[in-house]
Amino acid sequence: MKIAVYVKKQQLKTDERLLSLEAELSKASCISYRIETREDLEAGTDVLLSVGGDGTFLSASKRVGDTGIPILGVNLGRLGFLSEYQPGEIVQPLLKGEYSLEDRTLLKASISGGGVDVGKDFYPYALNEVSVHRYGAAMLGVEVEMNGERIPTYWSDGLLVATSSGSTAYSLSVGGPICTPDSKVLIISPIAPHNLNVRPLIVPDTATIHMKMQTRDEKVMITMDNRSIISAPDAEIEISMAQFSLKRIRLNKSNFIGALTSKLFWGEDVRNGVGQ
Repeated sequence: MKIAVYVKKQQLKTDERLLSLEAELSKASCISYRIETREDLEAGTDVLLSVGGDGTFLSASKRVGDTGIPILGVNLGRLGFLSEYQPGEIVQPLLKGEYSLEDRTLLKASISGGGVDVGKDFYPYALNEVSVHRYGAAMLGVEVEMNGERIPTYWSDGLLVATSSGSTAYSLSVGGPICTPDSKVLIISPIAPHNLNVRPLIVPDTATIHMKMQTRDEKVMITMDNRSIISAPDAEIEISMAQFSLKRIRLNKSNFIGALTSKLFWGEDVRNGVGQ
């Protein structure tokens, strides 16, 4: 098996847990090599190990792009929904084929206007969410159309469109619902809304969402996962499902509800016999 290893944080590149993992792979007759960019991926690579936390996994997804190479998240970080496995528990399941592949929806963002450079170096895809934010003190009005149908303007600090993968990330922190990873939905959630009568909206992942902004400030911020762009407020954004998905490796012993229970303390209640 040929395995690429991506490590984003410099301090983790000499971490003993990573070095032990690479030694275990070598002992199992696997070929492993480290990458920095997408161009470093070698032909015949079977798996990309993303070593760190969920932020590293998001960066790793940009490295594989549309190559179809699956990613396995190795957790040297903190919470870890995408990178949920410890270094010592992945080699044998990989070699024995004790895993499945999840197809995770990616968003594609097309940005026009606003002085945004969408040249050859612009990566238009996001795994968790695409969001817009106020850049100064003034509130942000976001005009949204879904499949050409107008939704009342959101007045808020910003607005995000998240995938089911992103439902446990930024969307969760602004009050969005939790969705299982195989849910074919998108979540539209306002960030600190100034309208008391708006709620997160769930739409099919086949929807096309168009956003325009209005504000007294001269700038707004657009984010795509862990990347950000500063733009003039006359930018327009069209968000749709990408024509390819990201393949994530899930070891057979794990499940989404178990991750919610262990990482977000789902159901922690003395009546459930938990938290006593």
